[in-house]
Amino acid sequence: MTLPDTDVRPATTTGDTADRRRRLGRWKMLLVVAVCAAPIIASYLTYYVIKPQGRNNYGELIDPRDHPMPDLGSRALDGAPASLADYRGKWIMVQVDGGECSQPCRDKLFMMRQLRLMQGKDMERIERVWLITDGAPLDTVLMREYDGTDMLRVDAARLRAWLPVEAGSAMEAHLFLVDPRGHLMMRFPAQPDPGKIKKDMTKLLRASAIG
Repeated sequence: MTLPDTDVRPATTTGDTADRRRRLGRWKMLLVVAVCAAPIIASYLTYYVIKPQGRNNYGELIDPRDHPMPDLGSRALDGAPASLADYRGKWIMVQVDGGECSQPCRDKLFMMRQLRLMQGKDMERIERVWLITDGAPLDTVLMREYDGTDMLRVDAARLRAWLPVEAGSAMEAHLFLVDPRGHLMMRFPAQPDPGKIKKDMTKLLRASAIG
């Protein structure tokens, strides 16, 4: 007697299906992480690995492994807790000064504002932060003039332990750049050339652009 042909397939157990779903989920998660990290990886490759002949960056590159971001004890002007980590996803220009903000401090506030504006459509990817190292009251006129610059009071000793400075200089002399993952990436020299800072920032923004 001839038996009818049958399409016999091994039964798939619920456990096998669950395992496949878990593996697929892990791959999807890794893909999302890779896509999110790609722009920042590209910017670091551009500056640390790919070194075309004749390329000179103006700012001093900082290895983030040597200067992980600490808890700076930072607070907004109203006393609410605030941190540079709150700006993840954006490039952050950072200046350091006391609340009295003498002329060099005001010059840096102006420079940060102009540097951001000069990036055109990319300026929304940049934040400006003034880290204030004391409890001195701020000039209300100055605060209005630089509305858009976030002003945080920090523990000066913790900040000094984090920020690397040029020999014989102080952290107040520099502008610093923090990348979108919250890593300290670059330090600009005292009395910097705004045009050269702008070129560095343009290259970094271009290298880290998605798409």
